[in-house]
Amino acid sequence: MAEAYRLHLMQGLERLLSVDGFSLVAGVDEAGRGCLAGPVVAAAVIPDPKRSVPGVNDSKKLTPKLREELEPAIKRSSLAWAVSEVSADEIDRGNILLATKTAMLQCLEKLRPRPQCALIDAVALELDYPCLPVIRGDAVSYAIASASILAKVGRDRLMRQLDRRYPVYGFAANKGYGALEHRQALATYGPSPIHRLTFKSVLPRSETASLTASTAA
Repeated sequence: MAEAYRLHLMQGLERLLSVDGFSLVAGVDEAGRGCLAGPVVAAAVIPDPKRSVPGVNDSKKLTPKLREELEPAIKRSSLAWAVSEVSADEIDRGNILLATKTAMLQCLEKLRPRPQCALIDAVALELDYPCLPVIRGDAVSYAIASASILAKVGRDRLMRQLDRRYPVYGFAANKGYGALEHRQALATYGPSPIHRLTFKSVLPRSETASLTASTAA
């Protein structure tokens, strides 16, 4: 009963939008925005309001095992879902906010049926249908929480694969975040081809400025 009530509360935004005629509401979230290596990954989900999945919550509040268990259930129960990634190279060519927006827009473009409205976790997007940035959206919206799980599980899976290619950085454990062993490996071996070279913790500022100047030339 308590879980059913919690899910009912998390679907409050979606219910309000449905009263105004928006029956296809997508939730969008990202994973990996603050990492030093690997892509930023975004997911978009249009939940079926008649088929909520017990346990869905902000992905940061869930264990890795529970996120892995919820991922296929979210995909099966949703009207539509999509996952997209933007590489470290693309992040370096622009910036992380632009890359995050690009990944989110790509997800929304993939959705069939097409959403009538989008709820985005704390990011504003320019779309030809209503788009509502929601602060801490993954904690208050079922649609965004569902997307946060797909993005997190998808990116973690990718980083485990990349760990086999670049084992010295510990990507399977740290997922590209700036954990101590990751920073120590950077100091010893330097960056890999999937590191974000424009991030201060990856390269000192003087080296980053030189990289930017040579790229512009």
